[in-house]
Amino acid sequence: MSVDDKPLNFLEQIIKKDLEEGVHQKLITRFPPEPNGYLHIGHAKSICLNFGLAETFGGECNLRFDDTNPAKEEMEYVEAIEKDVRWLGFQWAGEVRYASSYFDSLYEWAVHLVKHGKAYVCELSADEARKYRGTLTEAGQNSPYRDRPVEESLDLLERMKTGGFDEGSKALRAKIDMAHGNMNMRDPILYRIRKQAHHQTGDKWCIYPTYDFAHGQEDAIENITHSICTLEFADHRPLYDWFIENLPVPSRPRQYEFGRLNLNYTVTSKRKLKQLVDEGHVSGWDDPRMPTIAGYRRRGYTPASIRKFCDMIGVTKSDGVVDVAMLEHAIRDDLDKNAPRAMCVLRPLKVVLSNYTGTEMLTAAGHPNRDDLASRQLAFGAEIYIDKADFREEANKKYKRLVIGKRVRLRNAYVIEADEVLKNEAGEITEVKARVIENTLGKDPEDGVKAKGVIHWVAAHDCAEFTVNLYDRLFTDAAPDAGGKDFLSCLNPESLLVLEGCKGEKSLLNAEPGQGFQFEREGYFCRDEKSESLQFNRTISLRDSWAKIENK
Repeated sequence: MSVDDKPLNFLEQIIKKDLEEGVHQKLITRFPPEPNGYLHIGHAKSICLNFGLAETFGGECNLRFDDTNPAKEEMEYVEAIEKDVRWLGFQWAGEVRYASSYFDSLYEWAVHLVKHGKAYVCELSADEARKYRGTLTEAGQNSPYRDRPVEESLDLLERMKTGGFDEGSKALRAKIDMAHGNMNMRDPILYRIRKQAHHQTGDKWCIYPTYDFAHGQEDAIENITHSICTLEFADHRPLYDWFIENLPVPSRPRQYEFGRLNLNYTVTSKRKLKQLVDEGHVSGWDDPRMPTIAGYRRRGYTPASIRKFCDMIGVTKSDGVVDVAMLEHAIRDDLDKNAPRAMCVLRPLKVVLSNYTGTEMLTAAGHPNRDDLASRQLAFGAEIYIDKADFREEANKKYKRLVIGKRVRLRNAYVIEADEVLKNEAGEITEVKARVIENTLGKDPEDGVKAKGVIHWVAAHDCAEFTVNLYDRLFTDAAPDAGGKDFLSCLNPESLLVLEGCKGEKSLLNAEPGQGFQFEREGYFCRDEKSESLQFNRTISLRDSWAKIENK
């Protein structure tokens, strides 16, 4: 679909107009994550937006790491972010870029501001600077160091750069307006002293630029035409523009803001996500319960489903909360259409077919609506496993599964009838004895007594055994961190249930890491990509069980 064949969101309208009027000859966007954690679902929206706009308008999108805070940044995060972007199906223009690659230019521009009387070295402590800054209703006060001579500030800045002062003792600040109605314009900090090695530049620097100072200048160096940010940066735009106007930058990018993605039943604060990891509430950043792209990938979500979800929610100028059920619908819809089918018994109960001897191979479709997915061969024998929930000794008419004296069809196989059960000393059923109704492979019973329902099964003599991890939503509260709530108190104690000894089709032994399936009648699952043993993670149930809870 071309840009002219669909309704345009407000950003597309701006870009289309700029290109048609010759304001820009080519669209250049950027995705600028800070490598201080793994990317989450909110970042996925930004990735899809920035790279998607470049694709739509025949432009380019840069991947740039805004690595201005070495205290919180690691190469692990850099590598994870690159993997996430590629996995979503996007490729950045040229080489990966880093803010740290521009540190020399940024420092020269800081010196430029000092020389032109638009920046100064301040020696207020953090507490003092906070008091001088004022409030939303009261103007701030000028720092006592604001009018120090230019040469003095230049000397102090150089000594800051060469490690001559302790952390926190001095900072370089822009000289704008301490009475400005926008707090971001009240002499913001440009450089802080941080005597910490950087993952890209090593020990070269002991002062680092703030994001606000670096952001616009990086855009200008890269000739970004449309710098697209989430809405919380709207108040920073005047500062972004101030730097562009007061520095000899090579181009003049413009910043635009869109509403960020907020999901219910989800926390996307990097600080809180890191807390979940550090305190062991989850197994890591890629735990399948985490709202990180890595977590969704390991859980079995597909790039297409996440891109479809981002397209469904659209692009707006205001923040809002999106129902996580929309994301879950996107993955259900994708896997329903594309995931090959298999049978897996999560809680096995042995059934012995007393009148069946030998073994045979039966054929089942790889997918009910996909001829391109190969059919599967199912072993069948005198002993099979069914799920414990699919058998009762007695049941009412609403129960459509196996009952003593009643019949049920084994999916893709025969009709059977249950005769008796064996129990252990605790009274628990350990085995069901049943009979195959003859001539019912693909046919109804000749005696006219039909099966009450259809259940799944696997052959006991030829099956795979593995662990299944039943993942669910991480939080029970729709707004786990709203209103000062302790989000940890909202953790779902049933977000992970581990089932050992599950039985599945033999072919599942050959499943590739990350490969997804529909386990018939159970849900969508994928082979865990990290476990050394054979494990399958539940991606999503067949139906939305949370809707029933929420509607009660």
